[in-house]
Amino acid sequence: MAEEKKKDRGKWFREMKSELKKVVWPTGKDTAKNTGTVLLCSLCVGACIWIFDAVAMLAVKSLLGVFAG
Repeated sequence: MAEEKKKDRGKWFREMKSELKKVVWPTGKDTAKNTGTVLLCSLCVGACIWIFDAVAMLAVKSLLGVFAG
């Protein structure tokens, strides 16, 4: 039983190595471009959330001001 597991594990590693050879890894330029895109999109989403939060807080404060006095 233990020897069979070793064979299965060895087969798994050989198959994994074979599959990794088929992978087309991105170039440094592609990686930098994709990283820049992710950072820019993150900044845009963060700015939208920040603006929405500010508007929502202003609306809540205004409503509380109307009903408070």
